[in-house]
Amino acid sequence: MDIWNIMEYAAWALAAIFGLIIVADWLRTDSTYSEDVLMSSREGELEAMTEEHKI
Repeated sequence: MDIWNIMEYAAWALAAIFGLIIVADWLRTDSTYSEDVLMSSREGELEAMTEEHKI
């Protein structure tokens, strides 16, 4: 087995590990916060309230 095959397997292993981390974070976030909090746009509302429009 040459170095390129080893690097390919390592890349696939890293991709699988990152995928598992993403899924674990998604499940942890989904169980910690309600759907209302996750779908809120409070930041956008606050930004819109503080904008000053001069015509």
